[in-house]
Amino acid sequence: MTAASLSVRDLLRGYSPQGPQETADVVRIMALAQASEDPWSRDLPLHLTASALVVHPASGRVLLRWHTRQQAWLQVGGHGDAGEHDGLAIALREAAEETGLRDLTPWPDAALRHVAIVPVPGAGSEPAHEHADLRFLLATCTPAAIVAERPDAPMRWLSVAEAKELTGEDNLRETLLRIEKLLVA
Repeated sequence: MTAASLSVRDLLRGYSPQGPQETADVVRIMALAQASEDPWSRDLPLHLTASALVVHPASGRVLLRWHTRQQAWLQVGGHGDAGEHDGLAIALREAAEETGLRDLTPWPDAALRHVAIVPVPGAGSEPAHEHADLRFLLATCTPAAIVAERPDAPMRWLSVAEAKELTGEDNLRETLLRIEKLLVA
């Protein structure tokens, strides 16, 4: 058992999935962590990713980014780099890279907020595969400081209701439902 597998298993062992789909996803991810020396490896047809919904708590708004490959407005995040195995650290790095925000911090704490296995279409020589996505919530105090990492990756600050309407992804709508309660608390 590698440190990467143990880390994921430890994270999920303390997590309470909500509903049958998320429970099934957690079971699949635990099996992946048990069977693979590196569950973050892009070579696996199902591999871990980490993402974050970026929020501006003072305004109650969330940030979505256009993902060309998925043809959808989604949260920020992505793959671990070689040697990375801490989901929160990966989500923080990816969010900073994709948004240009330098003040991101876990909010209201560092808890895992949602787990979802999502299909990814093939592109070029890369076949279709699945991401076992570990989702966190990050906050910024400087929403105007966003800078898109690429021209084809625009971002939008939205109310939670607007974000739920804009996205076509049910799994992201579930993430938004969960954080909506935190933003109004």
